Amino acid sequence: MMNNSSADANGTEEFRNYYEIYAKHSSAIFIDQTVTPLFYVIGLPTNPLCAYIWLSRKTRANNSSAIYLGALSISHVVFLLMHVLQELKYAWNIETYDGHASCEIFHMLFYIPQYLAPLVVLGFTVERYIAVCHPFAKARYCTVRRAAFVVVSLFVFCVLISSLQAYFWTYDAEQQSCNHRVQLQTGNFIELWTWFTELLLFGVAPLAALVFNVLVIREIHSLTNCGPAHLGSSGGSQASTVTLLSISFYLICTWLPYTIVYSLNRQFPMGDLRMSSEEISRDPTWQRNFLFNTIRVILTEITLSNSACYFFIYYATGTHFRDRVHDLLCPKRCIKGSNRHLETKQYIAVSKSSKSNGTMITCV
Repeated sequence: MMNNSSADANGTEEFRNYYEIYAKHSSAIFIDQTVTPLFYVIGLPTNPLCAYIWLSRKTRANNSSAIYLGALSISHVVFLLMHVLQELKYAWNIETYDGHASCEIFHMLFYIPQYLAPLVVLGFTVERYIAVCHPFAKARYCTVRRAAFVVVSLFVFCVLISSLQAYFWTYDAEQQSCNHRVQLQTGNFIELWTWFTELLLFGVAPLAALVFNVLVIREIHSLTNCGPAHLGSSGGSQASTVTLLSISFYLICTWLPYTIVYSLNRQFPMGDLRMSSEEISRDPTWQRNFLFNTIRVILTEITLSNSACYFFIYYATGTHFRDRVHDLLCPKRCIKGSNRHLETKQYIAVSKSSKSNGTMITCV
């Protein structure tokens, strides 16, 4: 970590790192510090709940989509936990993973869930396309076993391409912070690799998902116009189709704008670090950078919501998911009694009733 700011003999403020400049002259730091914790509060408890529901034996039985959604929830949990460390470093100027080995390990692990999420979404989007547009191939390709194989394959792929980050980054003992390796700073390999992975995973993958979504929607519209007799098995999976389409479109809407802004990053460079506070406030290069960085942070927060807010989509569009949430979270009292006794009392049921050995169990 670089030294803190100080003042020279003339009382002119001198900045020692970029964090202090943004904290004083840009609203990006304030937005980051205010909004990001809200997504932690939402995503860290709800994503494990989503993973538990989707990957439970009852839910995943004969439901290949549950495998994808469970894997997506797990990747979001890991990403948010890793993001906390990055947030402390860049938004609060607190050292976290700055150290030998920890620097390399962090950057490798941090990229795996980011790469995995759009690929998993693309995976179940393709599966939904097969199920709706090619129903005769559904029994062969849309199985729980195949879904698990696809998820594992995507995970291995993400680990492989993320392992390069451990080579790109290293601990700089002189500056006491994580930085790119000296031998890589003179070339453009890191920049080209970053462009390739960013555009492929956060540009091409969402666009491909968009194409498959359009095809699915067209097919559903065509089947609906032909009447209920032509819906066949597609009509029975309408609820899950709505859930998966909603998730896919949400990823597209939250990732593509940030990818576009990221591609413009070099058009808005930072100014001279040696400028005083007064000079920075008048410098057009710094002012353009501050505006761009504020927009970038806002879009980053919107993208971060993609890792925190899927619970609300599941709850709004999935009847089974909503019922399971009620079963797990709604406070209830189970009262046992004979059928005759229950007939004389009124209950407000919040889940379901079942019979066991002639005894009715009602949860209220």
